[in-house]
Amino acid sequence: MKFSKRINQPLFWTLAVVFYTGFIFHNSLTPAVESSRQSGSVLTMVLSAADRLGIENGWITEHFIRKMAHYGEYTLLGILLAAAVRQYALAAAVERLAECCLGFLIPFTDETIQLFVEGRSGQISDVWLDMAGVLTGIVVINGIRWFVKQRMGRDRG
Repeated sequence: MKFSKRINQPLFWTLAVVFYTGFIFHNSLTPAVESSRQSGSVLTMVLSAADRLGIENGWITEHFIRKMAHYGEYTLLGILLAAAVRQYALAAAVERLAECCLGFLIPFTDETIQLFVEGRSGQISDVWLDMAGVLTGIVVINGIRWFVKQRMGRDRG
């Protein structure tokens, strides 16, 4: 039996977005000391890997690691959002509107949560970075859809 026949796809993708958003918000609830420790551990691994590969790594800082984590986290959210929105019979303009609204509201809420966490602060620059990640994810998933559609069209012709 195919995946599409076994489960309700709109529900699956919507829950994926909800749970992943919960994961993002949970990360924002981490106090600064613990968050810094986690970022420091990742930085150590990245610097070690760069050394082994012979890559100059003086530019890789904890700040860079944190920003890339934001961007990557929200790129995945953009992919999930695009997949979820696509499951509903909406006009393309309504799909884009939903993606844009959620692509702003989730990062905005995420940064607002950080205002209430010990040692953390909400940054408008992070909202912009997060929205860029969401947009990247949406572009990636829609690019893949376009490519697959083009390939399927060629295979039939």
